[in-house]
Amino acid sequence: MKTVISAIGFFVLGLSVAFAGQVNGYYRNNGTYVAPHYRSNRDSTVTNNYSYEGNTNPYTGRSGNSYYQHDLTSPYFNGTPYSNGRYGHSGY
Repeated sequence: MKTVISAIGFFVLGLSVAFAGQVNGYYRNNGTYVAPHYRSNRDSTVTNNYSYEGNTNPYTGRSGNSYYQHDLTSPYFNGTPYSNGRYGHSGY
């Protein structure tokens, strides 16, 4: 029985890693360094991001606390999208 539970655990862990991506550290245009981190795969919503309110980062155990109020896909959208050239899709 322990073998079956272990196998299921490794399978689920493998799935979560397969659907996530590691981001290498980099410097932004303004010179700020962004440390290496993990993120969920890019898709059409922000509600499954690790930092979204109610979600938990499986790598760090930290709970998300962002509402993404400037993103059209967030239920907390406040009517003012980010003006970064990708209308409404922030956090990528």
